[in-house]
Amino acid sequence: MQTIQELIKLLNLEKVGENIFSGNSYTIGSPQVFGGQVLAQAVNAAHRTIPENRFLHSLHGYFLEAGDLKVPINYKVEEVRNGGSFSTRRVTAIQHDKTIFILAASFHQQEEGFEHQANFDKDIKQPEELLSWDDMLVKFGDFLPKSTKEFLNVKRPIEFKPIRVPNPLDPKNLPPTEQVWFRLKGKPENLDFRTKLEILTYISDYNILNAAFNPNASKYNFGNTQTASLDHSMWFFRDFDFNDWMLFTAESPNAFGARGLSRGNIFTRDGKLIASFAQEGLLRPKKK
Repeated sequence: MQTIQELIKLLNLEKVGENIFSGNSYTIGSPQVFGGQVLAQAVNAAHRTIPENRFLHSLHGYFLEAGDLKVPINYKVEEVRNGGSFSTRRVTAIQHDKTIFILAASFHQQEEGFEHQANFDKDIKQPEELLSWDDMLVKFGDFLPKSTKEFLNVKRPIEFKPIRVPNPLDPKNLPPTEQVWFRLKGKPENLDFRTKLEILTYISDYNILNAAFNPNASKYNFGNTQTASLDHSMWFFRDFDFNDWMLFTAESPNAFGARGLSRGNIFTRDGKLIASFAQEGLLRPKKK
């Protein structure tokens, strides 16, 4: 999967029954289904039952079982509430007759109101100053650990440029933060707001647990630690375009008991806050 068109096709589910939808999976380099894919497909299923004048403003999901890449996932939507301004949906993802994921999502009709937002760091390094994952593979591929090289070698419809690139051959403990520029590959033209929200939900599950790893990066990494998304929440604020780079910025206030918490924001390049997120993930050191 290398283009935005392929990603949209992956997220656009097939209707197989009354409020029941089905979708396939694509690996991002792990043996299980990518959590961001399940999140975004569940949002697509919910969108299919929502009036056109209401838009996703928040979601809360729990990952219950690892997804099987080889078997379609069915999404069952329950219409919990249709109020005067808000609609609520519950989505259950099922595979092998098991519930592997549940989502609660709320949709709001657009209204006028006062506003403020978090500050944006205007002095942050710009994407043109940084290497992308693809650039790193070309420049350092012969020196990278096998697992890192295999991960970077997966074809993706998104380009990532991290602000800080740790040296995998000389790991050091780092601050509990992560900042990554990202943009879609190709020309994302004429995307409606709902499609943009589904794509952003998909992307939000990338890079998020790095912030929780960083304070212990001298000893622990994705190779010697069992990881999994446990839950994921997002709040969506403003419309945006995918025609330029966007900034993902995360911090981790805590890691304890084989779990780590990350939270943060997503900004447009000109500093507009479009979404916030939070995720707790499993960080279980593997026994030797």
